[in-house]
Amino acid sequence: MNKLALSDEILMSVDKPARYIGNEVNMVRKDPGKAAIRFAMCFPDVYEIGMSHLGIQILYDMFNQREDVYCERVYSPWNDLYKIMKEQQIPLFTLETQEPVKQMDFLGITIQYEMCYTNILQILDLSRIPLLSEMRTEEDPLVIGGGPCSYNPEPLADFFDLFYIGEGETQYFPLFDLYKSIQKQGGSRRDFLRAACKIPGIYVPSLYETSYRADGTIVAFTPKYEDVPATVQKEIQMDLTHAVYPRKPLVPFIKATQDRVVLEIQRGCIRGCRFCQAGMIYRPTRERDVQMLKECARDMLEHTGHEEISLSSLSSSDYSQLPELINYLIESKEKGVNISLPSLRIDAFSLDVMSKVQDIRKSSLTFAPEAGSQRLRNVINKGLTEEMILHGAGLAFEGGWQKVKLYFMLGLPTETKEDMREIPRLADQIARRYYEIPKEQRNGKCQITISTSFFIPKPFTPFQWAPMYEKEEYLARARVVNEEMKEQLNRKSLKYNWHEADVTVLEGVFARGDRKLGQVLLKAYQKGCMLDAWSECFDNQKWMEAFHECGVSIDFYNLRERSLDEILPWDFIDCGVSKTYLKREWQRAREEQVTPNCHIQCGGCGAARFQGGVCVEHQN
Repeated sequence: MNKLALSDEILMSVDKPARYIGNEVNMVRKDPGKAAIRFAMCFPDVYEIGMSHLGIQILYDMFNQREDVYCERVYSPWNDLYKIMKEQQIPLFTLETQEPVKQMDFLGITIQYEMCYTNILQILDLSRIPLLSEMRTEEDPLVIGGGPCSYNPEPLADFFDLFYIGEGETQYFPLFDLYKSIQKQGGSRRDFLRAACKIPGIYVPSLYETSYRADGTIVAFTPKYEDVPATVQKEIQMDLTHAVYPRKPLVPFIKATQDRVVLEIQRGCIRGCRFCQAGMIYRPTRERDVQMLKECARDMLEHTGHEEISLSSLSSSDYSQLPELINYLIESKEKGVNISLPSLRIDAFSLDVMSKVQDIRKSSLTFAPEAGSQRLRNVINKGLTEEMILHGAGLAFEGGWQKVKLYFMLGLPTETKEDMREIPRLADQIARRYYEIPKEQRNGKCQITISTSFFIPKPFTPFQWAPMYEKEEYLARARVVNEEMKEQLNRKSLKYNWHEADVTVLEGVFARGDRKLGQVLLKAYQKGCMLDAWSECFDNQKWMEAFHECGVSIDFYNLRERSLDEILPWDFIDCGVSKTYLKREWQRAREEQVTPNCHIQCGGCGAARFQGGVCVEHQN
């Protein structure tokens, strides 16, 4: 074994040295020599971000249940250690054994966010793995990507040997068995990839080719060989109750972003918001049984020492057994357990629950109207009326809250200046509702924080054809909101924050990009672009230089509206929701028509083919 533990001198010279030492509570220890497959599980961001990711916790536990697999972890080093590793030629290593990543059989990278793409190149570079997949040999690990961004893997196609499209619980074990079989037969890397592409959900970019028109649009995306599937269908775990779930999750040494036990109560969402990729690609909605969740909660709290538990879901209020689960957890609260409840709709039940589990004087409530006007909320199919928002706010204020966070998007399809101005007006209406309460019953001054992000069209949403805007236009829209703020009666109670526009522009390019963007990523990394999701590290000028030097136009990817018959870079993936449905929803958006949620009426999205979840319940 070739251990690479950092010296005490190096550890003492970098920020947060506990990021790099491993040995956390519940870390898996195995004899590496007895493992037929060594798998390095990578989250391409710093330790405290990666340790908060539930998907890696699930796969880490699942893989290590196999005696023949040793799954280890690796994260992006911060800039200080990156510099030392480059200068002293220290290769990147796993936390479990402190052995080089290059010695592993697989390097699995979860791809959660477009602004982490250069971090992936940093991981490969520090691991001494050739950045381009075509340059790798039998001595290099197989690099496999997964996660939500793999639903458009094309901007990263040059750097990955294969992608896993969908939920990881179903096909990784067949993939491992195939790898062992090919190894036993003395087969090559190429032999494995040719065979792996036939496993459902596996996409091997090198086995496909893209041809383009003179205007840059795609003529065709085709397999290079007859036995390579033309379509890759997402993998989905329908039975979540009996699926693997970590009862002994890893406990980080330093405070992580989500420093608590995470209990995933369901996957998918019935709501159908037209901007939301997760709400489309994770269909159909599937629940975990409440008894299983109670047992998991008890085991995880016991094995971690955490004092807080968070319910994870795209829309927790839609979980059918929520009252029973909440009551069980509230009883546990007597033992000192705090409960975090994200993704709740603000109604009487939710507020009653939150009053029992939160310190009202310190906590704030979060509403996500997404658009200020009712017209635009209909366009995006948000399913919230102003009456519902004000009623929920009123219940909250009467319950003792006085802090509210409001989340909106600017740049949504069909947005007008009047829609923008409605954002601070709605906030002012909420503040007025607070001051209708008798003064002696109020809990101090009302504090309403408005946050706007800029809309980014994502693959497999009804808005995937929509245009974006230039940086200056986004900032102009934020100024419209800011100016309208000054006109509101309760302006002293309102605070406004907005997202960085230059990051939005780049995120939009890579969200809907094609293989031609690989050269831009490589150039940007060579210029020093890394950790771009961190504002103190992001350098927009270097990115603009990379696009210019590669002759790639940002405007081509962002400013034009796609035609409905255009071949999109991700069209070869079957995400479970039909393109016909997405086109229909795009048209309904333009007509400002609301589509009922899945519990009220089946929208015919195509997810019923999976024979389970909310689709079956609706048919019954």
